[in-house]
Amino acid sequence: MRSATSVQGAAQGTSRSSVIEGALESLLAPADVLRRQTLLLIGPWAATWARQREMRVAVLGAIAVVASFLGAALAPLWMLALGPILLGVPHLLGDVRYLWVRPGFHRRALCWLTGGVPLLVGVLTARVVWGLLGAAAALLIARTSWRRRCLGLAILVPLGALSVHYSGWAELLFAHLHNVIGIALWWAWRPRAGRLHWVPLGLFLLASAGLLAGMAAPLLAWSGGLSAPGSGTSMSYHMASLAPHAGRELGLRLVLLFAFAQSLHYAVWLRLIPEEDRPRAAPRTFVGTFRALRDEFGVWLLCAVGALALGLAVWACVDLGAARTGYLRFAGFHGQLELVAAALLWAEGHFGSRRPPTERTSG
Repeated sequence: MRSATSVQGAAQGTSRSSVIEGALESLLAPADVLRRQTLLLIGPWAATWARQREMRVAVLGAIAVVASFLGAALAPLWMLALGPILLGVPHLLGDVRYLWVRPGFHRRALCWLTGGVPLLVGVLTARVVWGLLGAAAALLIARTSWRRRCLGLAILVPLGALSVHYSGWAELLFAHLHNVIGIALWWAWRPRAGRLHWVPLGLFLLASAGLLAGMAAPLLAWSGGLSAPGSGTSMSYHMASLAPHAGRELGLRLVLLFAFAQSLHYAVWLRLIPEEDRPRAAPRTFVGTFRALRDEFGVWLLCAVGALALGLAVWACVDLGAARTGYLRFAGFHGQLELVAAALLWAEGHFGSRRPPTERTSG
């Protein structure tokens, strides 16, 4: 009797999952229709866009750099306020997906033990030293040579000691460097067949230098971007948190650089690395992307992530500043996760020779 009840409950759960999956695919279907029509409009360029991954990623990366620069120069406060609300939760899913699930680290108990404990303490204490400790522990259990393991530890141990001695400064520096880590991971993600990836990288370096040199000042003055009363934040607040020891002019430029790099960081995890990691050169449909996510995370976890994103958006409608602060506290783990996962990926030789795992879904 119990066995029959269990089977019936499992069948009902499967049925509910199928209904949810069907509903979500129906919601995504119009986006695929619009995508198909857009490809038909661009005609012969559509085939090039679909076949040439290097070109597509370079174009998307260049667009992301230009859009992020203009956003930071015209409306930095709105970028800093709305970026985490609109893109934060999806980018966290991308972080976990490509750094932890796709490489298969989630199937290895030692990875959870050596990485999970330091990350948990790091979230509770907001100290970057725990992320470095997790990365060092990951090197000890990595499937790699002792030569590479010792080389990694020779870098991480002094960094950990410096982060303890210069506590506060280390967290401030990591807040800025964390955005660049994502860009560096994209650059190293897979072997390069050409040089087109240097286009967005070069634009990123030029834009960063331009922001530090004050090139955004005319645009910022024209747009009035230093004031955004409805954003729930102020430039003085961001300068106090992101550049507390810098003068006003340098502090402003550092905040603009952070807004620019953070926006590009989101683009990396939501567009560029998904393009690089996909086994097939052609882009996926929206429905195909959902099916791939379903296979890796399950429909119920995806629904939970969607509910979290929706709840954050509702909270932002009530109090944008508080919602942003709440998200940043919750998302504190992912910067340190990048340290741990990057150590594992490097130690096990994924960078420079990485090949995406075999695709199990179409699209």
